Amino acid sequence: MKCFIDYLADSDFPIENLPYGVFSTVDDTSKRIGVAIGDQILNLNAISHLFDGPLLKNKQNVFKTDCLNDFMALGRPAWIEARLKIQSLLSATNKTLQDPEIRSKVFVPQNKATMHLPAKIGDYTDFYSSIHHATNVGIMFRGKENALMPNWKYLPVGYHGRASSVVVSGTPIRRPNGQTLPVEGAAPVYGPCKLMDFELEVAFFVGGPPTNLGSTVPASKAYDHIFGMVTMNDWSARDIQKWEYVPLGPFGAKNLGTTISPWVITMEALEPFIVPNMVQDPEPFPYLKHPNNCNFDIKLEVDIKSPNGVATTVTRSNYKYMYWTPQQQLAHHTVTGCNLNPGDLMASGTISGDTPDAYGSMLELCWKGTQPIKLQDGSTRKFLQDGDEVSIKGYCIGDGFRIGFGPCTGKLLPAHIE
Repeated sequence: MKCFIDYLADSDFPIENLPYGVFSTVDDTSKRIGVAIGDQILNLNAISHLFDGPLLKNKQNVFKTDCLNDFMALGRPAWIEARLKIQSLLSATNKTLQDPEIRSKVFVPQNKATMHLPAKIGDYTDFYSSIHHATNVGIMFRGKENALMPNWKYLPVGYHGRASSVVVSGTPIRRPNGQTLPVEGAAPVYGPCKLMDFELEVAFFVGGPPTNLGSTVPASKAYDHIFGMVTMNDWSARDIQKWEYVPLGPFGAKNLGTTISPWVITMEALEPFIVPNMVQDPEPFPYLKHPNNCNFDIKLEVDIKSPNGVATTVTRSNYKYMYWTPQQQLAHHTVTGCNLNPGDLMASGTISGDTPDAYGSMLELCWKGTQPIKLQDGSTRKFLQDGDEVSIKGYCIGDGFRIGFGPCTGKLLPAHIE
């Protein structure tokens, strides 16, 4: 497709992508829904009257709000209609937005915009769906013979996270204080986390109309409840986690902050990059089965930028390593009757590949602190240091274009002194 907005071939945001986000500017601090195209943002508030298709002509108000929830609630047919309309308006053959005076009113340079969370997140759930990550962690703490817990291959393991501390890319994260157990068998101590980690993840936003409490969504019907995806850093305080997680699981070690990218990549943009699902053995229960593939060739990278400004790529992984698919995650989430709302966020858990250079956390890369990694500036890391900035990149490579997720960054600040 040819777009009248000029952008480089390696742009994250070609006309084949068109992710949704929420932005403001210095001149207009109101939050508005936009679509990324090249280095610009198309302000959907300003062109809402142009959505004149059968599903959207009476729903134009969804583009005039300060978040994507109302649009997410409309469902996939409306999402597809909106995408086709936006592609038409941006095509080189369509003159509707090409007049210089109109362009100045409906486009905003990305470098002049402040990005916000794309949706009001009512609930956030984090899964544990990468078999290589789960195996690595199991080997560290239980040995090779008992690497995976007995339930792991039967259901997508997950925990309910803290929605209020999900933040948009660029928000700094404070090293937490908490209880840890430095010496096994001794008493715990209180103080700053010493084993601060990142977790390379991809999350999806729930869409479609809300479901009712007590109803279920089988995996075979779950795709229509998945609006789009973002990259995520699930910051983790490993020493706090080790002491607190028995018997009920992660709590304070995870609620300190979760960073997501500001642009939501739609499933329609990702569909050209579908790859076969991983072979699952044993065979899943019927509610977890779906006939279509729902895994994606999303290339993932993590950079650590030292306080001196030198960045090092520490891992290269891929979403295709997921054992449990998004549809299975959503289906298992609802199998007990848990209801869904548009804007709910569900994350993959750490995504690790099958080789050490594709591990998705410092815990694995440094193998529980026993194998420090060397950064480009000559310094070494077992875990994150204050002042380190972690950046996650996600992208798909198409035939002459790239589907990118945009930035997912956060800098680690020192703990509060108490």
